[in-house]
Amino acid sequence: MLSLIWTCLIGLVVGALAKLLTPGKDPGGWIVTTLLGIAGSFVGTWIGRALNFYEPGHSAGFLMSLIGAVLLLVIYRVVMKLKG
Repeated sequence: MLSLIWTCLIGLVVGALAKLLTPGKDPGGWIVTTLLGIAGSFVGTWIGRALNFYEPGHSAGFLMSLIGAVLLLVIYRVVMKLKG
């Protein structure tokens, strides 16, 4: 349970940093970017566990969460650009 809370907290901070690191306008605003940061933290955890960086029960670190958030933000922008 604690790792889930930690993942969400890191995701909130990482979402804001991902927005700063990826130039361009976000179609969804800062709330969507923050939610993508939280999702990026989960993606970073998944990637880290797949690469054996983290054991089960451990969440992603700051850098892996940032990588996951930037990856999701870029995918989000591409999908929104194709959609509209």
